[in-house]
Amino acid sequence: MSIEAKNLSKQYGAQIAVNSLNFSAQSGQIVGFLGPNGAGKSTSLKMLVGLIQPSSGEAYIAGKRVSADSTELKKQIGYLAEDNPVYKEMYVKEFLAFIASIHQIPEARIQEVIQLTGLTLEQNKKIHTLSKGYQQRVGIAQAILHNPTILILDEPTSGLDPNQMEEIRSLILSLKPGRTILFSSHILSEVEAICDRLLIINHGMLQADCSMDEAKAFPGGISQLFQEKTKSK
Repeated sequence: MSIEAKNLSKQYGAQIAVNSLNFSAQSGQIVGFLGPNGAGKSTSLKMLVGLIQPSSGEAYIAGKRVSADSTELKKQIGYLAEDNPVYKEMYVKEFLAFIASIHQIPEARIQEVIQLTGLTLEQNKKIHTLSKGYQQRVGIAQAILHNPTILILDEPTSGLDPNQMEEIRSLILSLKPGRTILFSSHILSEVEAICDRLLIINHGMLQADCSMDEAKAFPGGISQLFQEKTKSK
């Protein structure tokens, strides 16, 4: 199932947060959405999942307009927000059961996702007692609980230590088959490690859209490509 942005723009008063964004991503791809802080990444992702409406342009899932607000369409999307807004006073399994009740998901799927995300030993702990890495696992677990074909993750490894980052990367890779995964980051090594394609955004505008092999072949590598595309003008 595909994701597509067509001239997607968002303006707040005189401030242009996203400016005529165009790209597409296909099933079986992990696409890194890279840019410096304040580049417009989170705003773009929120438009793609229908949380905010674009000022102009349109987001599409499988060729259907996200702005049409189709419940059936949004069932195909799993989303992890940047601040991972889980109910931290709830136990892990309790929280996932609550999310499952919204989607009318059977108990067996809850246990399947708990195992898949490595939360078996933590399922009876309160979320606020977990490390940041395990709290991110809980966030990803709720995003995939309804088995979506589109997975959009906003800064999924932000604030994690190197070991936790590697664990979350491995988890994301394990979710790749049969899904389109788009995740934002400003960490070059993270994107290089797991992505098939790379999108670079700066000042709300798309500056690069290339395969990971093309990015690595750029003179000076991905780091130089990022610097070239995001330097102040």
